[in-house]
Amino acid sequence: MASPSPQPRRNAPVSQPSLSPQAPAALESRTLPSLHLLVGLGLAVAGVIAFSLRPVIIKLAYRYDVDPVTLIMLRMVFALPFFLAVAAWQSGRGGRARIGRRDLALTIGLGVTGYYAASFCDFLGLRYVSAGMGRLLLFLYPTIVVVLSALFLGKRIGLREVVALVVSYAGVALVVWSEVGTGHPDFMTGAGLVFMGAFLYSVYLVGSSQVVRRVGSMRFTAYAMTAACLCCIAQFLLLRPLSALDLPAPVFGLSAFMAVVCTVLPVFMTAEALRRVGANMVALCGAMGPVAAAIFGYLVLAEPMGWLQLAGAALTVAGVMIISLWKTA
Repeated sequence: MASPSPQPRRNAPVSQPSLSPQAPAALESRTLPSLHLLVGLGLAVAGVIAFSLRPVIIKLAYRYDVDPVTLIMLRMVFALPFFLAVAAWQSGRGGRARIGRRDLALTIGLGVTGYYAASFCDFLGLRYVSAGMGRLLLFLYPTIVVVLSALFLGKRIGLREVVALVVSYAGVALVVWSEVGTGHPDFMTGAGLVFMGAFLYSVYLVGSSQVVRRVGSMRFTAYAMTAACLCCIAQFLLLRPLSALDLPAPVFGLSAFMAVVCTVLPVFMTAEALRRVGANMVALCGAMGPVAAAIFGYLVLAEPMGWLQLAGAALTVAGVMIISLWKTA
């Protein structure tokens, strides 16, 4: 005969899940992931928009007859203290392995290539092309990375990548065709310089893929940017007299804004966004770059934004997204 089951005590308290001390913690744990995602997406979008402002700020500064050598030096002078601070912080963290001489040399060399030489080509090219056009050409770097990876790292180019390359460059050709003969007389020279900047930045990305794993992304970025800043300052001291700094006050204000808002903040906002939401989401947000630059150029600089430019930009963005989403999936 089975023993009777124990009867609950008449005065036992009834469980109230809504009053349980664990309920707030459980609710918080359910909301944290969505908040984490929203912050990451917000940082990615903010980084893209801030970076898209850079060509517009450069074009505004050129209205005061400042030359590219002086302007890029001013930008890096204002940015250098931030990167030195991050480099010092990263070096002083306990448990961090020292960077070997080879990795340090590679970091400096890649910083000079990807942030000094590439930026200088971009600054030079923006004297002759619109802000939107400059950002669109610079946005081609993922397609160049695919080609360089195939040539030097042995990675195969498949049908999907070929389609993406064709779509991207068809969009660029459409925009270039719409602006030839209507823009600056040296438009093609400017477009070539900006494209060279995109190429050099792609070399930096391909070359840094292995170094970053050994050095760490924050430390690598801080060291590479510091090397680039010092190169820009040295270039100015070699090529320009100090009297070249006799410039209107707005040039210094625009340079400081470009350094902090368009250089330092996007670098670290994008790094944090990558940590929170991954490269796939950051790549999606990156598609806003050329569109944002074109809108800023239209609103601030009164640059033309016709149907051909929009259609070409849409094709270019679509092609880059095919590659970016496939590479980061």
